[in-house]
Amino acid sequence: MEKDFELFLSQLQETNQSLDFFCDFEKISQNVENIKLSLCMLNSLMGAQDMRKAVETIWNRDKTAFNVMDILIAVRSGGKKKVINSLGECIVLDTLFSSVDGVMEYLDNTGLTEVFQQQKIKDLVDYVFGIETGLDSNARKNRSGHVMEGMVARIFDKSGIKYRQEVYSSEWPEISGVLGDDEKRFDFVIESSGKTYLIEVNFYSGGGSKLNEVARSYSEIAPKINSVPGFEFVWITDGIGWKSAKNKLQEAYNIIPSIYNLTNITDFLNKIIL
Repeated sequence: MEKDFELFLSQLQETNQSLDFFCDFEKISQNVENIKLSLCMLNSLMGAQDMRKAVETIWNRDKTAFNVMDILIAVRSGGKKKVINSLGECIVLDTLFSSVDGVMEYLDNTGLTEVFQQQKIKDLVDYVFGIETGLDSNARKNRSGHVMEGMVARIFDKSGIKYRQEVYSSEWPEISGVLGDDEKRFDFVIESSGKTYLIEVNFYSGGGSKLNEVARSYSEIAPKINSVPGFEFVWITDGIGWKSAKNKLQEAYNIIPSIYNLTNITDFLNKIIL
């Protein structure tokens, strides 16, 4: 079948996002559950006019409750986030939670003291659930790729095609030989009676330099893999983000014999089944 780049470009889809794409509520709920006990203890700070006394009360009972307070400003520091303290020193954020004075500095200088005293927050568990939902949106960029992999996997399943996922090039010495020192992980591998297909899958709804780099990288990898008897590189990609990198995609399209989108992936399936 003769390849038609303009047709390929016209088939690119605007989005691969279903409603379950936006928030992973199972993960969000688990993140909140992990610190729920500490948050419940910190709830006693709500409405406290003598904030220091309220902090000291919690401190004397369980000072580790304050270790979760970085999330209250939508930060997951893990002992790495650095800030400037009241003395102008660069410190690790979490070190503020090692003393009552540090906790008070954190509450006062972030503005949380006023928020708590005025009871603008009623319950920290619900508040943090909202924060976690917002932070989870930062994971959407990576999630889009996983969504695409899931879509392709379902297409393979529906067609009765057996495959493996996340397979490294080191499994085949002949492929490692042509790729050099860089070990490559393929999203899918399909092994038919006559050929092994090494498959990369991605989806780009927006533009950026990443697209040019991906196209360049696959344009270099494909000829090397295809030079090894019994192996073929396959690229399944989609998304209107490619229209901003049309020239680079067209270069790759002309170099890589097996490049498909979600519309013409049936051509690849037919080739395997036959």
